[in-house]
Amino acid sequence: MRVLHVVTLHTPTNDFGGPTRVAINLSKGLRARGVDARIATLGDGFDGPLPSAIEDVPAFVFQARHVLPRFEVSGITSLALLARARRLVESADVVHVHLMRDLITLPFALIALRCGRPVVLQTHGMIDPTDHHVARLVDRLGLRHVLRRADGLLYLTEMERELVQAVIPDTPLRNAHRLVNGVELRERRSARGERPPTVLYLARVQERKRPADFVRAMPTVLKEHPQARFVLAGPDTGALAQPMLDLARELGVGDALEYVGALEHSEVLKQLRAADVYVLPSVVEPFAVSILEAMSVGLPVVVTRTGGLSPDVEEAEAGRLTDSRPDADNGELVGRAILELLDPDANAAASEAAVRLIDEKFSIDAVVERLLDVYATVR
Repeated sequence: MRVLHVVTLHTPTNDFGGPTRVAINLSKGLRARGVDARIATLGDGFDGPLPSAIEDVPAFVFQARHVLPRFEVSGITSLALLARARRLVESADVVHVHLMRDLITLPFALIALRCGRPVVLQTHGMIDPTDHHVARLVDRLGLRHVLRRADGLLYLTEMERELVQAVIPDTPLRNAHRLVNGVELRERRSARGERPPTVLYLARVQERKRPADFVRAMPTVLKEHPQARFVLAGPDTGALAQPMLDLARELGVGDALEYVGALEHSEVLKQLRAADVYVLPSVVEPFAVSILEAMSVGLPVVVTRTGGLSPDVEEAEAGRLTDSRPDADNGELVGRAILELLDPDANAAASEAAVRLIDEKFSIDAVVERLLDVYATVR
């Protein structure tokens, strides 16, 4: 079977985040099962030639053109890739589109429908009702047609399914299937030993993910662990890295915070293995791959109750949950949760629980098995 995964953007430092990581993980898992999975995407930020493979997955990568810069990732495209889209679609048995309102995935979905190829949509929490006039125009021009006609739709949570349904309230979703994100179990992190505690934020640095709550947690932690180190990592898509460093200085803890920027995937794993607690204080986080990757190396997590993975983390005791107060300073709440997990016994217990949770519920093998069932249904 030949499967074409279409995702908007691939960069050396994974600036687009979850959707690209999911497309890569699924493609690798499918190829391990003998499926000819390939990726079509835009590339940006490469110093040399664009890659012909992404982590050993054959890929059709075309240079991103920023035709509508004010719309950021939604405003990039490639006429060369779109010109080749029909041939790529016709060579596939299933077209798996990681859909958003953009100039790549939506055109690919429309072309696949026109060619009569089975189309599976995966929305990653990016499709919901909107009052934005441009987005509503996109809905009328093609998004609603794609949602109505697709052979399968993959959703992470019941809330996501309801939000997608609300975009086409007059038409029941066809063949909707829940598919969680999955990761590989990886080499475990080592015990801390004598080194100072390390607390890690590793995600896009943007307002929705609340990096300020991470920084504001620092004084609470440093009162009990004055040698603790805090690492802020990830692409600065919200232009907040410098303000976060400034905030740390204002709080008198600037020397304990380091911003390491966007990282390649191998460096992501290295940072996860070098940390003692992972923190992601997002107000809303549908199903963060970064949380799964942290737990896959046995790193306990601090997350908010509103995240899609939070009930699983809480039930497994793989970390700590904090309340989500969008208009408040949650730093002390986050700090107290970090302190709990810096206790050696609590950290060890949460670490074992995290690995067990990935193995039992979120392994890429189990996710791919479920995905193959979906493909069989739509074919």
